[in-house]
Amino acid sequence: MEKIEVGDIFTLMDENDQEQEIEVLGTLTIDEVEYAAVAFADEIDEDSEGDIDVFFLRVEDDEQLSLIESDEEFDKVSAAFKEYEDEDEE
Repeated sequence: MEKIEVGDIFTLMDENDQEQEIEVLGTLTIDEVEYAAVAFADEIDEDSEGDIDVFFLRVEDDEQLSLIESDEEFDKVSAAFKEYEDEDEE
């Protein structure tokens, strides 16, 4: 499988067995582990000024996305993406 890139769209099954499309908004490597910031594709609308829910997934060796299981890891990833975003805006 190819490397996960910004703009890639994946289909996930939610807790109600409904298909949900997510779009990759960014990737970042932290402590040699790659993570992706994603949002539901239907929430991403260029004309929309509302907030979108962004969440983070771990990119596994086989380029599959998996959930972050621990609060510690989530906090670390969230802070790193926030720092990256702040630097990018400068």
